[in-house]
Amino acid sequence: MSFTRRQVAALAGSLALPASPIASAQAGWPSRPLRLIVPFAPGGTTDLLARALAPELQQRLGQPVVVDNRAGAGGNIGAAEVARAGDGHTLLMGTVGTHAINAALYPRLPYDPVKDFAPVTLVAAVPNVLVLNPANAERYGIRSVADLVRVAHANPGKLNMASSGNGTSIHLAGELFKSMTGSHMLHFPYRGSGPALLDLVSGNMDLMFDNLPSALPQIKAGKLLALAVTSARRSPAVPELPTIAEAGGPALKGYEASSWFGLLAPAQQPAEQVARLQREAAAALATPALRERLASQGAVAGGGTSAEFAALIAAETAKWARVVKLSGAKVD
Repeated sequence: MSFTRRQVAALAGSLALPASPIASAQAGWPSRPLRLIVPFAPGGTTDLLARALAPELQQRLGQPVVVDNRAGAGGNIGAAEVARAGDGHTLLMGTVGTHAINAALYPRLPYDPVKDFAPVTLVAAVPNVLVLNPANAERYGIRSVADLVRVAHANPGKLNMASSGNGTSIHLAGELFKSMTGSHMLHFPYRGSGPALLDLVSGNMDLMFDNLPSALPQIKAGKLLALAVTSARRSPAVPELPTIAEAGGPALKGYEASSWFGLLAPAQQPAEQVARLQREAAAALATPALRERLASQGAVAGGGTSAEFAALIAAETAKWARVVKLSGAKVD
């Protein structure tokens, strides 16, 4: 029996299997703008990284990616909002604070850092940098890490230490410094690095262990005095700065307190969508333009697998639990 072309086409259409619900949902996602929640105020490193990644994701996903700042409680307010989101279009720019430190620091969290989230990919890792208001540093005679230790010992409780919020790596970097040197400085938590930096530049605060990307413009402009980085090795972005372990003497040997930032979805996000997010974010972070942009700010681009990011979160949670216990850090 022979068939005409029209009959063949009709037969093929009748034999085609219907698209599965999963495939249909995947093909149509995202169906509207995505909201990328930053759990800190504008101007800090979490915000800077989110705004660098958002347009790249938008280009690849075909929908706007809107950065939404939801600051407060050391990142817990914004993280909890994403954990509760059930719309399939809400993501989180999580941090070492929201997903490794806060579990040890807060008696109760409004979310579970593991059970309530699906890790997508590590976005970037950055060192923190010890910065001081130049005028205040001059008044105290602080020109080095050793000077800071000496002045803090001689003036317990007199130096003011700003942070981006309770439980952030910026806060814990300072607490670790205090515990290792046996010094006492007053901690003032803000709702993000942005407002904390404003008060530091104005002289209302004395010092801060800020993430390098948000502090670097102020350092280059001469508005902040940088003494050292908190990483185990010097940063290529500021190779002239020693590490705190290098500059701090025997008391600070082994000091290390770096930060990281990553993309997370609510736990109920379909696995196919999480996988697509990981592919697109990793592709964006692999582009020379974005990698160079992050490197110029002192950040090392990520882009690994979701499993690698989950393993990092687990390892960092254990590490920071030990730091919290050692430092005696408390929520102010």
